Amino acid sequence: MADAILTLNAGSSSIKFALYAKTRPISPIAEMTGQIDGIGARPHIKAKDKAGNKLDDVDIPLVGNAETQHHGALEFLVDWLHGHEAGWTIIGVGHRVVHGGSVYSQPVLLTDTCTDKLRQFVPLAPLHQPHNLDGIDALHACLPGVPQVGCFDTAFHRSQPEVAQRYALPRKISAEGVRRYGFHGLSYEYIAGALPDVLGKKADGKVIVAHLGNGASLCAMEGRKSIATTMGFTAVEGLMMGTRTGSIDPGVLLYMMDEHGYDSKALTKLLYKESGLLGVSGISQDMRTLLASDEPEAKEAVELFCYRLIREIGSLTAALGGLDALVFTGGIGEHAAPVRAAACRNLAWLGVDLDDAANQRDAERISSANSKVDVLVLPTNEEWMLARHAVEIIH
Repeated sequence: MADAILTLNAGSSSIKFALYAKTRPISPIAEMTGQIDGIGARPHIKAKDKAGNKLDDVDIPLVGNAETQHHGALEFLVDWLHGHEAGWTIIGVGHRVVHGGSVYSQPVLLTDTCTDKLRQFVPLAPLHQPHNLDGIDALHACLPGVPQVGCFDTAFHRSQPEVAQRYALPRKISAEGVRRYGFHGLSYEYIAGALPDVLGKKADGKVIVAHLGNGASLCAMEGRKSIATTMGFTAVEGLMMGTRTGSIDPGVLLYMMDEHGYDSKALTKLLYKESGLLGVSGISQDMRTLLASDEPEAKEAVELFCYRLIREIGSLTAALGGLDALVFTGGIGEHAAPVRAAACRNLAWLGVDLDDAANQRDAERISSANSKVDVLVLPTNEEWMLARHAVEIIH
């Protein structure tokens, strides 16, 4: 039996998992990957091995609401893993935890004291933190004595200057922990580590990374450390996303409360589930669907997404005082050439010059030889970051 590290990313409607051979340094290639999605509607598991062979692709017979299905999905996954881990002994688990507050700036071994502290952050991330904690509890129960490590999506941004983390609110509210935290930290940490291989010494210059997917944000880096980011107190601020508004005038929310009787639950649904690409298009939250559509509403949604992206890149360029490189990552960032092209065309004033042919084939470098700014497309690997941190802390 070979030792392995299990990684778990438990979200509200999906649970991603991967199994890595325990080596030092740990390989970025997982022995097994999979996902349970459709939680709350029609739960389904897909999994494949290292060679890409299908291990499973079936619906899961779960009943109840989203919360009870989430618990059931975790129990199902544990049983499934026991049935498919032949040849492997899980000696550690790495968990993605959305919120580490201002307390955790590095991955940590998850003790009872630590998880109790993480429960205090549930009000800061009510849609994500409870599911992360459910995953930790489930794995503690089924793998007693196996060390577990928490890796925080907010941790990478704790290097930001204090002024970048503040809101213009009364100090007593800021003292409660209402501040800009930022998210997608594991993705940004991975890209920061990959930059020297592609940019050499320029990796430590002024770099903006665009993590574009169903959730989307930007991070301004210098010295490969976070200087500023678009997400703030929650993962709804900043860029337009698949179903999230991104930044919005708070007066709109007051208007919805006064004129339409919205309460906090209705506002949460509006901000997180009914807006973004889905809300503007009325068609889909999937960028691929919208780019393939001839409907004017689809084109308007894509145009707005690109416009918000360009504006926020300009804002972070100002925070950096210049720009040496722009990196696209995430599902949209890595595969939506028209979005990258729209952004680069409108950033010509910064010295960005796109190589159209390279962009169309999703090349690693999509800027021309004449471009003053290097423009890259780099796949991210958050699961490997979880496994890497887990094996280092355990040993």
